[in-house]
Amino acid sequence: MTTFEQFNLPKSVQKAIDELGFTTPTPIQEKSFSVIMSGRDMMGIAQTGTGKTFAYLLPLLKLYKFTPTNTPKIVILVPTRELVVQVVEEVEKLTKYMSVKSLGIYGGVNINTQKKAVYEGIDILVGTPGRVMDLALDAVIRFDETQKLVIDEFDEMLNLGFRTQLTAILAMMKGKRQNILFSATMTDEVDAVLNDYFDFPEEVTLAESGTPLENITQITYNVPNFNTKINLLKYLLKTDETMDRILVFVNNKKISDMLHERIEADFEGEFGVIHSNKSQNYRLSTMASFQEGNLRGIITTDIMARGLDISNISHVINFEMPELPELYMHRIGRTGRADATGTAISFFTPREEEFKIEVELLMNTELGIETFPEEVEISTQLIGPEKDKQPIKFLMKKVKLDGDGAFHEKAKKNKKVNLGGPSKTKKKTSGSVNRNMLKTRDKKRKDKK
Repeated sequence: MTTFEQFNLPKSVQKAIDELGFTTPTPIQEKSFSVIMSGRDMMGIAQTGTGKTFAYLLPLLKLYKFTPTNTPKIVILVPTRELVVQVVEEVEKLTKYMSVKSLGIYGGVNINTQKKAVYEGIDILVGTPGRVMDLALDAVIRFDETQKLVIDEFDEMLNLGFRTQLTAILAMMKGKRQNILFSATMTDEVDAVLNDYFDFPEEVTLAESGTPLENITQITYNVPNFNTKINLLKYLLKTDETMDRILVFVNNKKISDMLHERIEADFEGEFGVIHSNKSQNYRLSTMASFQEGNLRGIITTDIMARGLDISNISHVINFEMPELPELYMHRIGRTGRADATGTAISFFTPREEEFKIEVELLMNTELGIETFPEEVEISTQLIGPEKDKQPIKFLMKKVKLDGDGAFHEKAKKNKKVNLGGPSKTKKKTSGSVNRNMLKTRDKKRKDKK
């Protein structure tokens, strides 16, 4: 069995690892180490929760050599401010006994304060693409000495519309450097950026894209409308005592506030809500309260989910099916981590059935549908979109069919995702998926989250 000691880390880093109580690297840490140490560009396929922060930090700190300059030697880009905070914390843990200055920067706070911090000198910079680009364009941040660039949660950055900022930062970074990228899924858009800016990256991956986590039970409920979903969720919360640490996902902040208000009526003080309109302090305090066990659950959107590094989630509830099937994988991956078991429950209405089908196609697995509980009242009251019968605008690209209606096989590299380890069971084919339900997708609309 591999241990961290076999990495021959500097004594200062090994001492920090020992104090943290870590002895055995995760699969992604073990596979990434030698690739990063070789100096080659790397593309890692790994979800949040697999230990990928240490997967790139450990070899980079082993390679790190002090130079008396004030510009960052290592730049780490992440999609959200919460992740900036978390990555900086991890850096500080590992560099406790090193002479390394780290700094996290992100939008939503005073930029002049961050400028002053940059001028004081930094070795490792962690930031969101928007704020890093702003400070680089103002010539506050320079990349003259940057030797290592890490882009984490790459697919999520593209989903959030950060491609312009990313390519601008990449264009500013002249000279030879090592690029390290981590993404939960491999898409054509990710591949395009790799081709343009990376130098023959070596791929590190552990499992095929869409392979469901073995230790997560996945079930769905066919629900007629929004208000019936409310009734079903309340019923499950009242009757299932195992639902004690829950993440509830919705597709936009308006629905998250509406759902929180309705749940609060029956479960006062048990749930928090996190989305992009909430202040940074509120979001951090809500996360801390949940982590400490003072809240039963959090209602959140996908745009915030990447900043939620919370342990021991018992249940993930997709109150709404995500519009992108890859987001389903990110959501359910919040439970069943570190060899624990978990449950993912998804509600879908007739309007959302095609989103469910997309998830099944991605995983090549049919999701089981539970019998709707007789005790749950089926509401006839409809909300806005249900009343108007507005068409759903799909965000996915058109799925190509051949003359017989069969799906073309995707390119191998577009089907990979690291789910924390190799799958031990054979995947079952979703034979009953209604393929005729797939429609041409519209162009991506402006993100409303």
